[in-house]
Amino acid sequence: MHSHENEPIVVQRAVKAVAIPAGVEVNLKIGAVGYITQALGGSFTVYIDGNLFRIPGKDADAIGKEMAKAPEVLPDASEEEIRNVVWNQLKTCFDPEIPINIVDLGLIYECDVVKNADNTRNVVIKMTLTAPGCGMGEVLVQDVREKVEIVPTVVHADVELIFDPPWNQTMMSEAARLQTGMM
Repeated sequence: MHSHENEPIVVQRAVKAVAIPAGVEVNLKIGAVGYITQALGGSFTVYIDGNLFRIPGKDADAIGKEMAKAPEVLPDASEEEIRNVVWNQLKTCFDPEIPINIVDLGLIYECDVVKNADNTRNVVIKMTLTAPGCGMGEVLVQDVREKVEIVPTVVHADVELIFDPPWNQTMMSEAARLQTGMM
């Protein structure tokens, strides 16, 4: 999979996007020209008219890209297998301003898969942000919810933002610390 970074784009249909870092929803108009600054985990961060916007993966076609596919799991998958798929999905969620996934950033404090009587599952996630009051917090929560709820058999993802304990750089994986030079 090649990187889309700095790839020019033209908005091909009106699409809702979120302004970064304000977290405000805006409508991008057909014909708007810009380029992709980050294409990780299926969503796109684009630079148009001096501003950064996040376009969700489900609207990839609006900028001529393909939508990421839902993960596949076997019908008789165990809780352990579903938990692994959920963690892999969480690794496709990125802070729009830092090109590192939220798992390696250490933002996921808890992730529980709960099996229901009808063999569906609920997932309970407790996560934090690199900075409380970050305008992108709700966007990230929504991204996590959407990514987890496309996992087969998962009917509901309860994503809760918590700020205790507060996040700090020691919570990052070694790979993430190396990548950001925070060793």
